[in-house]
Amino acid sequence: MTLNLDDAKNTAEVLTTALPYIQRFVDKLIVVKYGGNAMTDPELESSFARDIVLLKTVGIHPVVVHGGGPQVDNLLKELGRQSDRIDGMRVTDKSTMDIVEMVLGGSVNKSIVSLINKHGGRAIGLTGKDANLIQAKKLMMEKIGTDGVAVPVDLGFVGDVVSVNKDVINMLIASDFIPVIAPLGVDKEGNTYNINADLVAGKVAEFLQAEKLMLLTNIKGVLGRDGEVVTGLTPKKVDGLIEDGTISGGMIPKIQCALDAVRSGVKSAVIVDGRVPHATLLEIFTNEGVGTLISREIDAALSQS
Repeated sequence: MTLNLDDAKNTAEVLTTALPYIQRFVDKLIVVKYGGNAMTDPELESSFARDIVLLKTVGIHPVVVHGGGPQVDNLLKELGRQSDRIDGMRVTDKSTMDIVEMVLGGSVNKSIVSLINKHGGRAIGLTGKDANLIQAKKLMMEKIGTDGVAVPVDLGFVGDVVSVNKDVINMLIASDFIPVIAPLGVDKEGNTYNINADLVAGKVAEFLQAEKLMLLTNIKGVLGRDGEVVTGLTPKKVDGLIEDGTISGGMIPKIQCALDAVRSGVKSAVIVDGRVPHATLLEIFTNEGVGTLISREIDAALSQS
C-alpha cells in the first residue's frame, strides 16, 4: 500500500486542531437531542452514530434523547389512523399513546442503540418509564379565543417533565455506557405520557447540570433578518429577538428549551443543523460551530467588559 503523505499530514492537522476542544470537554457531559432529517437519512444516521462513539472514546460523556414524530406518523398512516396536532403538539388519546410508545420506546430507540453499537459504542436504550427515569405530569395548553380569553386545550396523554432520575443516567455513564432515551414519561398513577423530545433533552441537561445541550434540527439555526445564522446569543438577547419577531413560530418552543436549560445551570445550549454530516463533531471541536449558541458565559463576559 502506497502512503499518501499529504493525506496523513491533513489527518494529523485535524487531530491537533481538535486537541484543545477535546481537553476542554473531556469528562464533561453533553446532552444531544437527535431528530429530524438526521434520523431518516442513512448517511446522516451513520454519521451521527460515529460522532457519538468518537465523543465517548475521547472521554466525553454523551447522553442521547431522540424524537421520532415522522416514524409515528408513518405507522399511524399504515394503520389508517390520523393524529391531529394543535400548535405542533400531537393530540394523543389512549390508542395513539400505545402506538407512540411502541414506536419511540421500541423500533426507533432500538435502531439508534443498534447503530451506535455497530460503530463500536456501548449504548443502552431507555424510556422515561424505566426506573421512573422521567416523572411527568399532564400538559395542559391554553389558546387565546376570539374574545381574547385563554381557553384550556386537552391534548390527551401529552406530558410535561416534573423531574429526572439523574442517578440512573449517572450510573450508566460511570459504567461506560451511552444512554439513549425515548421521550416518554410516567406520573405517580402510572399513566404514560408522550413528551416533546426537545423538552426532555433540556430537562435531562438541567438535572444533570450538563456542560452543553445540543438540539439537532432541520434548519441552520436562528436566522436574523438578513437570513444569516445568529449565534453567540445571551438569554437577554434571545428575549429581545422573540419580542421583535426575529424568533417566531415553531422556533420559539425549541429556543425556549435551550434558554430554560441555560438559565437553570447548563453552561451552553446550541441549536445545530442536523442535516450537516458530522454536525455534532463540528459544533464541539471547531471554533465556528454549525448553529446558534446560547450561553450565560457570554453574558458574564459582557458584564465585565
